[in-house]
Amino acid sequence: MTIPVNKSGDGTQDQAGPEPVRASNGGNANTEPFVRIENLSKQFDGVTVVDGVDLDISQGELFAILGGSGCGKTTLLRMLAGFETPSAGRILIDGIDMSGLAPYQRPVNMMVQSYAVFPHMTVENNVAYGLRKEGIDKARIGEQVAQILSLVQLSGYEKRKPHQLSGGQLQRVALARALVKKPKVLLLDEPLAALDKKLRQRTQFELMNIQHELGITFVVVTHDQEEAMNLATRIAVMDEGKFVQMGTPTHVYESPSNRFVADFFGTMNMFEGNVTAITNQYLLIDTVDIGVIKAPPTPGVHAGSKVWLAVRPEKIAISKEPISSEFTTSIKGVVTDLGYYGNRTIYRVATNTSNVIEISAQNQFRASVPTLDSSDEVFISWELTNSIVLKE
Repeated sequence: MTIPVNKSGDGTQDQAGPEPVRASNGGNANTEPFVRIENLSKQFDGVTVVDGVDLDISQGELFAILGGSGCGKTTLLRMLAGFETPSAGRILIDGIDMSGLAPYQRPVNMMVQSYAVFPHMTVENNVAYGLRKEGIDKARIGEQVAQILSLVQLSGYEKRKPHQLSGGQLQRVALARALVKKPKVLLLDEPLAALDKKLRQRTQFELMNIQHELGITFVVVTHDQEEAMNLATRIAVMDEGKFVQMGTPTHVYESPSNRFVADFFGTMNMFEGNVTAITNQYLLIDTVDIGVIKAPPTPGVHAGSKVWLAVRPEKIAISKEPISSEFTTSIKGVVTDLGYYGNRTIYRVATNTSNVIEISAQNQFRASVPTLDSSDEVFISWELTNSIVLKE
């Protein structure tokens, strides 16, 4: 069984509310934000795409904006870059108001999803293009290009054309071209979406190392929850043009602020119910699908409140024997489906009310056959502190 996260040291799981939108990196309130967005909005033909967004990003932070298609995240990034003009609000970078400044006048660079490298140019010419447009001395261009290609591990590829490169190498060329001008802020729009899964995972660590070495502020837009969690120091979850929660990856994953975040950010089992009683140690929630469940006390929840009880699949244990404890929920069911993923197995278990609960079990030991199979009767259980109570 997964051990619940305990940051308070008193044996209970933290049930923190959403972190403040204007929390700076590391929580240092005395540090002036390097990027400040104030009441930023954008409408297209009367349709609001970005709706009154406020955001502070600290210098050297790797910040991710996470959301589904059409939520406004790319439009927000394009306003930071200067490619779109806000309908209202303003953007400040390093204390300077960006209003009225063209993209080339801003201390930012942007790496787009398609990479947009010049197919007729070599790697070194692609990377040097922006420096040459600025009229920088040829010797300095050569030094800077060599340094950045070494940083992105492309030394020796200077004379190759884009068609001679792999997807991962093209991604590095685009990154090198964006970094060689040493912007104060680098904007990345779905930077790894074109890569296969294994290469994407490896490139995430490389991107983190490059950002740490250069100390440049990165703002990444992505729809991939795992990518956002792996890359970012903080994440803002966006929906319908607004930020619905902001915080560290751990905070957003373990303490979602509402049903949308809980359902969008990872996988979640959710059960509708009403709070029937409250003690100092737990809530009693009468759920529609699985009966009365104990859950941790939650601020703002009272007897009679309609709530949703949520629990992550990896927080649930599955076995053929019941687990009996005052602070453990145990439910009998039947395995209807299972998926073997090597490092873990996903089980779908139907309860006696036909409700289906998903469980993610780590495969800690080698086995030639699964320990559980379809149609097996099982017991699933989770500790009280692994339940999340959502008011909406």
